[in-house]
Amino acid sequence: MDELVDEVGQCQRCRLWERAKKAVPGEGSLDASLMFIGEAPGYWEDVKGRPFVGAAGKLLDELLSSIDLNRGDVYIGNIIKHRPPNNRDPRRDEVEACSAYLDRQIEIVEPSIILTLGRHSARYVLSKVNVKMKGITEVRGRIYVGKPFGFPVRIMPTFHPAAALYNPEYRSALEEDFQRMKKELETLA
Repeated sequence: MDELVDEVGQCQRCRLWERAKKAVPGEGSLDASLMFIGEAPGYWEDVKGRPFVGAAGKLLDELLSSIDLNRGDVYIGNIIKHRPPNNRDPRRDEVEACSAYLDRQIEIVEPSIILTLGRHSARYVLSKVNVKMKGITEVRGRIYVGKPFGFPVRIMPTFHPAAALYNPEYRSALEEDFQRMKKELETLA
């Protein structure tokens, strides 16, 4: 993983690195059963070089605590490793340029469960198990099972924590999904 982090830190596969302050490779336990995949770094992530450290990260920490976990128990990453300007959505060419890093992270960690946060990460990871989606609401909270990275994994899409900051309905859905995730982890244990 250290080698991969160094590669991400020097990456120039797309133009996002030109405006970024820091690359955001990801962090957490390399033995994690649960891996979170977000979309792209925001302002604070760009400043600090760590995933989910802004307001959405505080909500993610609360949600983790609600299922008796913390950041040290999980692995957290994003599809895109540099911040898009003005927090715009990741573009297809940026996802293509960056996704090999994410695939390698998943292969290194070998999580039992991947929780995707937001529509872009859901779309990318679900494509690995041949699930096509129009929007996050149609797949949110469902479990998809496959071996897209060479080992069995459960994939559960949910809303991005940032969306829940603006829409209280999404917060209750996130809380519900995290409770379901807790039950999935208990079943696997």
